[in-house]
Amino acid sequence: MHALPAIREIESVTPERFREELVSGYTPVVMRGLVRDWPAVAAGGESVDALFAHLAGFDRGAPAEAFVGPPGIRGRFFYSDDLRGFNFERRRGGFGELLRYLRSLIGREDAPAVYAGAVETPTTLPGFAEANPMPLLAGLNATPRIWVGNASTISTHFDASDNVACVAAGRRRFTLFPPDQVHNLYVGPLDRTVAGQPVSMVELNDPDFDRYPRFREALAAAQRAELEPGDAIFIPALWWHQVEASGTFNVLVNYWWEDSPDAAARIDAMVHAVLTVSHLPPARREAWAAMFDTFVFKRRGEPAAHLPPEHRSVLGEPTPRLRDYIRAYLMRGLQRP
Repeated sequence: MHALPAIREIESVTPERFREELVSGYTPVVMRGLVRDWPAVAAGGESVDALFAHLAGFDRGAPAEAFVGPPGIRGRFFYSDDLRGFNFERRRGGFGELLRYLRSLIGREDAPAVYAGAVETPTTLPGFAEANPMPLLAGLNATPRIWVGNASTISTHFDASDNVACVAAGRRRFTLFPPDQVHNLYVGPLDRTVAGQPVSMVELNDPDFDRYPRFREALAAAQRAELEPGDAIFIPALWWHQVEASGTFNVLVNYWWEDSPDAAARIDAMVHAVLTVSHLPPARREAWAAMFDTFVFKRRGEPAAHLPPEHRSVLGEPTPRLRDYIRAYLMRGLQRP
């Protein structure tokens, strides 16, 4: 595959610049060396055993779930060939047990692919976040989550929230697609997913253009970055991304935060619109598109500007009281036969 354009890079960023320029800019940015001073990064640079010891020092026996797949999947955790299941199994155990298992696989040519993602450190590794702090996100209520494993590929997917991902050990390749490429990514099932979010069905590193011809357009819009220990990347919400980890032991820490209390419900709203609108005849879909453009996407300005604020009801500012009212209104509607 031809080389892809590099994601924009910066080497120093303050919390103010991060929020006012990077987050509001809604484009991905690589932040070189952002966490190079982390003890976890230093331990990984010293040796694998030093990094294992650093992580194990915070372990308190909390459980964790790992994906384990046969060597033949080459680290690509995905659906089974018939799409009825997956090409890996889920195993639960203690986080410390997982670390020891990963350590035992190093050097084995027949090692299975192992991947544990989104493990919340405050409950699983208490004290890790304090020892390895993320000052950019102070006040954003972003829970640190740790991802550990050997070589792995997480297929192209999106996150509903903004994301900062920091490489503590190993190397990771990020390939990103802007949100407007969703049509060209050939997305799989919305409700039965590999790891929580829908994924592209195209194998990025060996695309079948006969089966997925529009993927060429997606590649023309793609960007890529190679991150080393100490580097971080900001990925805005709804930017599609594939993440490839290389090496026998990799550690990444990421942070998601929601821009409003309604963030988690947006996918639900879209799926409900699929149920109620997507199967209408074309002319009626276009009519509803005009309604969505006006009241949801506000393509023609504020739709309730002609109404006094006290009479805008569901079109008013989303206060906690209004959110509660709208949720109750929607629940009544969902209960209709």
